[in-house]
Amino acid sequence: MKNQVNLPIPAIRALHKVGKDINDARRRRRVTIQLMAERAGLSRATIGKIEKGDSTTSIGGYVAVLFVLGMTDRLSDLVDAVHDLTGRRLEEEKLPQRVRLPNVKKNGDNHER
Repeated sequence: MKNQVNLPIPAIRALHKVGKDINDARRRRRVTIQLMAERAGLSRATIGKIEKGDSTTSIGGYVAVLFVLGMTDRLSDLVDAVHDLTGRRLEEEKLPQRVRLPNVKKNGDNHER
């Protein structure tokens, strides 16, 4: 048995929802677990774990299943800055209030370098 991952309850719920959504998508497409396993290059047991939202299953397994379902396009937006409102707010707080030009030394040397 793999080590259990201690996740916060909201993360566990999110994984369970992902698993259920994968299960629903597979059944809507009338794809059997056996066929899904063959196409994803995974075992039937791993497909079962993914559909239960198991936290010890690798993200690669989830990606392989989503690829078989034709749903990988949404993965690239998963943590895109467009959807990271908190990160963008934190970044904006660190922006300087004003921008200053660098000081120019006045020691009689007036030509540019």
